[in-house]
Amino acid sequence: MLKKIGVVAVSLGLVASSIGSVQVAEASKPEWVKPGKPDWVEKGKVENVIYMIPDGFNADYATNYRIFKGEEAIWDDHLKGMYTTHSANSNITDSAAAGTAMATGVKTNNGMLSVDPDGDELETVLEASKDKDMATGLIATSTITHATPAAFASHVEDRNNETEIARQMIANEVDVLLGGGKSNFLPESEGGEQEEGNLLKEAEEQGYEVIEDREELQKKNEISLKDNDKLLGLFADGPLSDEMIRDKEEQPSLAEMTEAGIDILNQERDGFFLMVEGSQIDWAGHDNDAAWAMNEVEAFEEAVKEAIEFAKKDGETLVVIGSDHETGGMTVGANGSASANPELLRDVKATGAQMAAELNEERSNIAEVIKQYTDFGLNETEIEQIKKAEDPAVAINKVISDRANVGWTSSNHTGVQVPVFAYGPKADEFVGFYDNTDLPNKIAEALKLKLDQ
Repeated sequence: MLKKIGVVAVSLGLVASSIGSVQVAEASKPEWVKPGKPDWVEKGKVENVIYMIPDGFNADYATNYRIFKGEEAIWDDHLKGMYTTHSANSNITDSAAAGTAMATGVKTNNGMLSVDPDGDELETVLEASKDKDMATGLIATSTITHATPAAFASHVEDRNNETEIARQMIANEVDVLLGGGKSNFLPESEGGEQEEGNLLKEAEEQGYEVIEDREELQKKNEISLKDNDKLLGLFADGPLSDEMIRDKEEQPSLAEMTEAGIDILNQERDGFFLMVEGSQIDWAGHDNDAAWAMNEVEAFEEAVKEAIEFAKKDGETLVVIGSDHETGGMTVGANGSASANPELLRDVKATGAQMAAELNEERSNIAEVIKQYTDFGLNETEIEQIKKAEDPAVAINKVISDRANVGWTSSNHTGVQVPVFAYGPKADEFVGFYDNTDLPNKIAEALKLKLDQ
């Protein structure tokens, strides 16, 4: 009898323990998840989409960043799948062809923006959203006319034609445009790139509020989509400053631009589509600058936090996070080391290019400059590597990457598949392995749009 009572007591204890575990698990689930469903399952309605593109990012960047940060990144809980990135004419895409695939669902050749390889225009998911009377926005830390944002609101055969891209963006009446590239909107007579015509004046005539610094962005509440207001924020003549030297009083962060864009676009009752690009992760990858890369990923994560925080409160917003391609062939570990130490990069306060610019003509001050911006005491071999290098910035970046055991295999893009993360209703649709052209189609289906190609 006592044995039976003991068995029953143990059984009840296990049941109670299981119930307690379920309650803890339920409490830790995202707010939009229905009880009893896996974390990625939700069949709710999607009113808004925030499409976030960390240019040049992949799983190796994600892993190095997790170690650099010392804890999980916000997207780690929302991994859904992976996708391929090749273009129509190469196994290694550029940002124009990748942006086109991610905006239209159609492959094109490298260098082309939202036209097919024959030059025929392709409708973008942003344009389809606008046709449905949704509000639209584009945000980037590059020029706003750079390849990725341009793919969503222009159609050109040459990505370098940024003056034409600027004209098309204004003509498309994208409600919120935030980034760099003021010179692409100004005429040559005023130091700009336009042969003639002042696009800033034309934009103002179309109802755009034109702003140029962080303080003006903070007055975003004065913008009213209900009164047909739109916002054009151009915070630099070229791209915005990199995150390591950005004047935080003059230029807004990617997170601040994202918050402002969401606040303005959310005024539209018919929903909104917003694309946010962390542009300079890619540029750091091209330079094989590990510290710069981690700082740009950190700035992008802050923007993702803004998007997911809004999505949690809203309940009808889908956040999709996926890169256009990987850049640099970054590795976690290098040179035969049995460890990876990207946390050392937290003490690096300038890019390799910035440090190289402070070297004197004889390069006799290498140790002093490196010591000023890092906590590394260089040995004689490292000093000689930098002193004899054809490009001292490249050599500085290699020394710092080697210290952190972060490896690089290229100074260009690579063709590796990249991860996709998603949060909110319909996030389950992004589970699996597929191609980058599937992303806009999944988004269009979630918004009940039809891309007319």
